[in-house]
Order: sequence, then structure tokens, then C-alpha cells
Amino acid sequence: MPLALTSPAFEPGGKIPSKYTCEDEDISPPLAIAGVPDGAKSLALIVDDPDAPDPKAPKRVWAHWIVHNLPADLKSLPEDAEARGLPGGAVVGVTDKNEAAYHGPCPPIGRHRYFYKLYALDTMLPAEAMTKAELEAAMKGHILASAELIGTYHKGDP
Repeated sequence: MPLALTSPAFEPGGKIPSKYTCEDEDISPPLAIAGVPDGAKSLALIVDDPDAPDPKAPKRVWAHWIVHNLPADLKSLPEDAEARGLPGGAVVGVTDKNEAAYHGPCPPIGRHRYFYKLYALDTMLPAEAMTKAELEAAMKGHILASAELIGTYHKGDP
């Protein structure tokens, strides 16, 4: 079975409930993980928005959540994972809001896509908060498998 990332909160390509956005509780959605390959030592997760600031004229990819050194045997992350306690050793990275925390969808205009990208790595990474670019550089040459879950959000969605 290939590496897979799903959420009981929204279907692939579906609308992310407002509970997980800046318009409501702004907490991370629950995530389910399956198919981690043999030899994986850790997992990394990046959530970003390639449609910032306007999907009709995107100018940058905005990082909303970065976590690495998740255990390779992890099967799920609960809703509001940071408050409920990430697994020991997990490190929350620095988002484009310049904070080491989850920041949910908050599109200024239009419907944006949010990419939840999971990576199975053959190593543990340094136990320090990294930006998305730093994490991607650290993962280079260590990715055994990857999976992606895409959700969408437009301000005012229920």
C-alpha cells in the first residue's frame, strides 16, 4: 500500500470546514496516515497554499503548518494536534506568519487550495524549528515516499 494521507473532516478536493480556519477555531484538522514504508525513521508534514494571495493571480506559496520528526509508526494526528500534544520529539516549524504554530486557511480573496503534504523519511532531522525552505532542504535525499491531501476554502464557507 502506498503512503496515504486522509482526513475524516473533509474529502480529497473538498471544502475544509470553517472550524479549521481563521474564521472559527483555527485548529488543525484530524489526519489519518497509512502505508508508511519499511525503513522510514520519521515523518514530516507541510501544509501550504499555492494560491496566495489571489487564486487568479498567485504570487507565492504560503506555509500554514510545518511539523517534522513525527514517529514513523504514527497512524493519525488528532484534531487540534498541537493543543492535544504532538508525539514526543515532533518539532513544529516556522510558518509564513513567522510563528511556530498551525495557522489555518484564511484566504484574502477567492477559493484557495490547501495542500497537506506528508513525507516518509529515512532519517530523523535536527530537533529545531525550521521554515518550509529549510525543512525541504533538510529532507533532500531522504524522502522514501510522499502523499498529498488537498482541501479548499473560501471565506464564508460553513
